[in-house]
Order: sequence, then structure tokens, then C-alpha cells
Amino acid sequence: MKVAVTSKGSDLESQVDPRFGRAKYIMIIDADTLAFEAVDNSENLNAFKGAGIQAATLICDKGAEVLLTGHCGPNAFTTLKAAGVKVVNDVDGMVLDAVTSFKNGRYTFAEEANVDGHW
Repeated sequence: MKVAVTSKGSDLESQVDPRFGRAKYIMIIDADTLAFEAVDNSENLNAFKGAGIQAATLICDKGAEVLLTGHCGPNAFTTLKAAGVKVVNDVDGMVLDAVTSFKNGRYTFAEEANVDGHW
């Protein structure tokens, strides 16, 4: 299963970025093998608007089934939900620890966005 994690850096020891659409990187990680791709999200980081929807489209295009992030706004959440991507909000710590916690069933999937947007 592919998991997307918002990240402040480009490796598994990086900290989870609390922002979804404006995260510096979005890590696409195979939860079983921990093989990963660090996707530079700087285009969305500096976007005037629509960063969450663009980031949601990116992770869908990469085949992620789950998003681990700190905060996900309503437009991005709606886009992800429509694409069948499950969201876990309020994630923090290191990317590797977040994926491990997900694999161990320590998170619950969000039912709605946890910020109003433009966080």
C-alpha cells in the first residue's frame, strides 16, 4: 500500500509537515517495503491559491491510498475523499514513525477536514 506523508525534508527521518497543500515535500512511501519517493512540492508551497487541491491531485496521480498529515482543509479533503484516499489528520513526529504507527493501527481515519483552509 502506498502512503503519502507531508514532510519538511526529503528522507524518512524528516519531520512531518503539519500543512498538507503547502508542505515542502510529499513523501510517497510503500508501507510494506519503506521504499519511497520524495516529491518536491515547492510549486504548491508558493501557490497563491488551490495548493491543497493541487497536492491532492499529485498524491492521487502517485497512487497513494492514504494521506498522513497534520492539517487538511475542506477543499483538499473533499478532493481526496472523492478519489478514495483516506486521510489521517493530527500526525506529527518523524515520517518513519508516522508510517510505523499507521501500519500498527494507531491512527483513525478522519471524517472531515480539521482546518478551515489556508492554514
